[in-house]
Amino acid sequence: MILTRGAAWRQAQDRIERLDARLLVQHAATCSHADLIAHPEKALTSAQAAWFESLVARRAGGEPLAYLLGSAGFYGREFSVGPAVLIPRPETELLVDLALDRSRCLALPTLVDLGTGSGVVAVTLALERPAARVAAVDLSPEALAVARSNAERLGAAVDFHAGSWFEPLAGRRYDLIVSNPPYVAHGDPHLERNGLPFEPQIALTDGIAGGDGLACIRAIVAGAPAHLAAGGWLLFEHGYDQGAACRNLLRAAGFKNVLTQTDLAGNDRVSGGQI
Repeated sequence: MILTRGAAWRQAQDRIERLDARLLVQHAATCSHADLIAHPEKALTSAQAAWFESLVARRAGGEPLAYLLGSAGFYGREFSVGPAVLIPRPETELLVDLALDRSRCLALPTLVDLGTGSGVVAVTLALERPAARVAAVDLSPEALAVARSNAERLGAAVDFHAGSWFEPLAGRRYDLIVSNPPYVAHGDPHLERNGLPFEPQIALTDGIAGGDGLACIRAIVAGAPAHLAAGGWLLFEHGYDQGAACRNLLRAAGFKNVLTQTDLAGNDRVSGGQI
């Protein structure tokens, strides 16, 4: 039976959202939105139809759309993503905004992104500040492969390091340290919703049973002073209810000008301080 683009789109809407269905048709058929609208009668090949059906089944099973499409948008650019890395969230753009704001007064800033994942923060900073020297660290070889691929494809100069947090940065100091670390408490029911079971748990939670989700943030705050230049800043993303605890950690570690910035929803999202 011949399956046209239009029929595939209509049929899929019984199982998944209309927009998701359209994007998956375009992905399977390698066509644009305009081409789909102009030529809905064009038939999918048997291979395209089978691939489309598998994509729809996976989406209906809760797999994130970005993994099915292989990419996600961040700061106006498309980044490759897959199950080895978190899908970038719009809220993380606030971390980039704050980092750019604090690097503008420096002619040749040095920056490092801890737990870079797909590299969206490090690559974006390198592209937005071409004069900056940007480094990125991640424990996962698979994540680093994705990040390197994104940097190469988008033309960003980033120095990648394999290891846990500051481990591969011995003797190095930076003007700015940024991070979007795991901060969801182990066992939090949110981890079972909204496609999160498909994302790498090591990037979501520290895995400490009964913990508060702050173990990674504690390690970053404690280690940052030894890797910041005089006047340097640490900025990191965290959960909506962790702002006060993060500010307390920063002050206890000797940071000044401690702040918490809210996201567009009004939730505490990024905290930081200056050494």
